[in-house]
Order: sequence, then structure tokens, then C-alpha cells
Amino acid sequence: MTKHLFTVVGPTAIGKTALSIKIAQYLNCDIISCDSRQFYKEMCIGTAVPESDELAAAKHHFIQNRSIIDDYSVGAFERDALLKITDLHRSNPNIVMVGGSGLYVNAVLNGLDYFPDVSPKIRTQLNADLEEKGIENLQEQLQKLDPESYQNIAVDNPHRLIRALEVCIGSGQTYSSFKNKPKAPRNFSSVQIGLRSDRQLMYDRINQRVDIMISNGLLEEARSLYEHKSLNALQTVGYRELFLYFDGEISLEFAIEEIKKNTRRFAKRQITWFKKDPAITWFDYDTDFEEVRLFIDKKLSKLS
Repeated sequence: MTKHLFTVVGPTAIGKTALSIKIAQYLNCDIISCDSRQFYKEMCIGTAVPESDELAAAKHHFIQNRSIIDDYSVGAFERDALLKITDLHRSNPNIVMVGGSGLYVNAVLNGLDYFPDVSPKIRTQLNADLEEKGIENLQEQLQKLDPESYQNIAVDNPHRLIRALEVCIGSGQTYSSFKNKPKAPRNFSSVQIGLRSDRQLMYDRINQRVDIMISNGLLEEARSLYEHKSLNALQTVGYRELFLYFDGEISLEFAIEEIKKNTRRFAKRQITWFKKDPAITWFDYDTDFEEVRLFIDKKLSKLS
């Protein structure tokens, strides 16, 4: 029995959840989420967790299944997701995976580069440096220690920046030197579906989503998490800006505009990441599902 993993990718607020549910219902299969922030049960509004009716429409895995105090890495997710995929494939040849976290998608589809263990004290110190000295200080450190990584990773993403630095400091070698090693093959066929839209329309959708999050209680959710603001899980757009507001550094109005701006920047990075993958077949965000269904049928026919 040929096993398939249909993956829906694209920038934030583009409609991935809705499409993944339609595909899962058509194939009568489960959905695996690979959104790196929807794992956390304390982060609901700010991570756009699917609504209860959406979660009921198809069985989801890896949605709000961990706590922000858990140290959960992309490597741990790769391991857990592959175990779940193997388990689900025992009873159904099809699975849908959905998410905009390109690194997590790539981990499941292609495998990760593996890095040496480093002392957690290094990450703790780097997080403290981030808070006290700002992200520019860490960017300068990485530029000195590993110019190649400085050029190739999203250095405005604190999590990625700290990950690269902790490997450099803990191992005495560059982060980039551990990348691009041979990976273990997968035992399923991968079909990737990407959603896209006009850039201005995407920005409008992002702005609207942020407004809805604020009206739905994002401010209160962020306030309840403020005491944990140094945790890696909370180094995230939508929370960082509100923490600055709570600290009295910026106004609420400015914080909301920063959330919109930083989310738009994040979406641009997502597009850049996914556009590099020639295996993705792209559809406009408002494409009729019948067109997607015909594409899926054609793929299943070829892969069977």
C-alpha cells in the first residue's frame, strides 16, 4: 500500500487550515499540524489555533499538546511526527500535514541536520543577553563566529539566531559546518500544495487577523504569559510586542502596529522559504476546491 503525505504550506493568514480540512475530509484522514507555536496550550489567540468547529471537522494532532515550559525542539518534533505518521499509516494510506513553519515542514519531509548537545546554560545566557542588550548584539556575535550562517538564516528571528549561536559557542565549531549532511530516507510519498495571493491582499488579511486577535483577547492572553516572557516559546510575533507595552517601552497602539508589521515580515520570509522548493504546486488562496481535488486525484493515480 503506497503511503502519502499531503502537505499544505504558505504564508500566515492565507487559508491553510481551511484547505487542509477540506483535503482531510475528502481523503477521510487525519491532520498533522506543524505550526511551531500552535503546539503550546497556553498560546491560543496569538497563534491562530483552529476554532473548535475546525478541530471537530477533522482529527488534528500536535495542536496545543505541550506547555510553554517544555523545551520542545524541531528535532523532537521530527521524531514525534514521524512516529505519528507511521502509526496513522497503518490504518490509512493518506495523511494531511499543514503549517507555515518551513523548518518544521522540512524536518518531516526531508530530515534535519543534527547538531551536538550543548549546555542549556548557554541558551539561558543568550536569552538574557537578548533582553538586556538587544538583538543587534547577538547578530554581531553570529557575524563574527559564523559569517555563513549570518548570511543564510533569518537573523531577525531571535529563536533562529540563538540556536545558531548556542551551537557555535557550545561546540567551538560553526553552526553551518553541521548542515547538509546525508538524511534518512522517508517511507512515504510527499505531495506539497502551496497557497499564495497578491501581496497586498495577503497584507490586508494579516492586518485584519491581528485586529480580530486583539478583539478576541490577545492582550489578556499575553498579560497572563508575561511572567514567562523569557521562554523560547514566547519569542514570537504577537507576544514580544505586547511584552514591550507591558514594560512601558511603547504604547498599545504602537505595539499593535508592530505586530502587524512584524507579521507581514514573517509572511515574506515564509514565501521566500517555500518558493525555493520546486516540489510545491501552487494554487491561489481562493481556488475552487474542485481544482485541488482533481490535482490530488491525479497525484494519487500516479503514485499508486
